[in-house]
Amino acid sequence: MRGSILLKGKAVCGFLFLLVLAAGCTAPRAVINSGKVTAPGKFKAGVNFGGNIATEPIGQLDDIAKATVDAIVKKDSVYYDNEIETATKALLAYALDPVGPTFDFYIRYGVVPRLDVGYKYASGVHVFDTQYQFMGPTGTPENPGVGDWYGSIGLQYAGQSSDWIDNLFLDKLQPVLQFTAKRRDVTVPIIFSKSFGPEEEKGSIAFGAVYNHTSIEYGFEPGKLFERVGGEVEKVNPLMEKNSFGSYGLFANARIGFKYVYLVPAITIYYQDYGSYKLLRNTTQSFSGMTFIPSLGIQASFGRGR
Repeated sequence: MRGSILLKGKAVCGFLFLLVLAAGCTAPRAVINSGKVTAPGKFKAGVNFGGNIATEPIGQLDDIAKATVDAIVKKDSVYYDNEIETATKALLAYALDPVGPTFDFYIRYGVVPRLDVGYKYASGVHVFDTQYQFMGPTGTPENPGVGDWYGSIGLQYAGQSSDWIDNLFLDKLQPVLQFTAKRRDVTVPIIFSKSFGPEEEKGSIAFGAVYNHTSIEYGFEPGKLFERVGGEVEKVNPLMEKNSFGSYGLFANARIGFKYVYLVPAITIYYQDYGSYKLLRNTTQSFSGMTFIPSLGIQASFGRGR
């Protein structure tokens, strides 16, 4: 009994270690902004540390062990079987919602009253966004407006490819499966926030809803994978497909500090029905699940403004 518990503990620790190694190219869908946009001529900059915890890919990766992968790649000839099918499902599930720690840094600039733009470098992914404030004052702590509630709507675009495979233990199967994936994410948050002090001088608390639309192109070009058809051996045919899905979420965040420097804790939760996807040998697989994105960051504001 004790030996069984130790083995399970080692398996869990090993799996978590693999997820840490897989950091990078994680879909940047956390919402950390308040409802008040950056004032014209001013800048905001910051860094965030967090994680993308998605139930579906974690479950799929848990179905295939590192030892199984090592055994497959040592074979002279690899035939399509349940282990290969499990690996293809795990790779695709991970591409739909990469799991692992996240890191990003960003900068925002106030263009005109009620509108700012931003750039974010998130774990290897370039992200561009803009935000329009439709509710609340547009002043500064030095020249405050009337009111302490804000509302805004944002639009974010991010694109990424499957470079993360190099850091995942399934990369050893690349000579066999040759998996590739490219995805594009468009994120639309609706944000409401309550100011602490005039014009968020001491920070704010924010909440709202968010929609994310993902378009993905994926494929397998197995050069060393075979199947038995009757009494003959044939190569498994390649596959290239496109699909898309929507994610619906809720979020909350806070800015705690004074005037120029703030601590920014945040949590974003999504539900997504990823849909049904074609796999090798004309099989299909459906995916769905929850994603939890906690983060903690530091933000600074600077600039003289206009």
